[in-house]
Amino acid sequence: MSLAAQLSNGGNRILVFIAGVLGAAGVALSAAAAHRGGAFTGTAANFLLMHAPVFLAIGLAGANRCLRIASLVLLAGLLLFCGDMLARDFLGSRLFPMSAPIGGTLLIAGWLAIAMSALWRTRP
Repeated sequence: MSLAAQLSNGGNRILVFIAGVLGAAGVALSAAAAHRGGAFTGTAANFLLMHAPVFLAIGLAGANRCLRIASLVLLAGLLLFCGDMLARDFLGSRLFPMSAPIGGTLLIAGWLAIAMSALWRTRP
């Protein structure tokens, strides 16, 4: 197996790992929202659960460079958006000003990058 193939495989395994962590966090936060209340926690849980399969699919599909970049943008968006939602419920304040809108914008950009990857030509 070439070095490029090994690095690609490792990167894909990391994406599958991220999918598992996001899914577990989403389930745990869903339980927390159900037991202690907190609309923001429920929103964060939903976002984590709905994005976890994306990382799994990208990781299992043997993602190209465009998809891997898109997944990093999605991950950054999730961390900012969900981090702000959780900070509001658990800390009583925002993560930092504009963190949720920045995270949401990154999520939109990540999804658009996924759409663009369908048009991306792979090198032979």
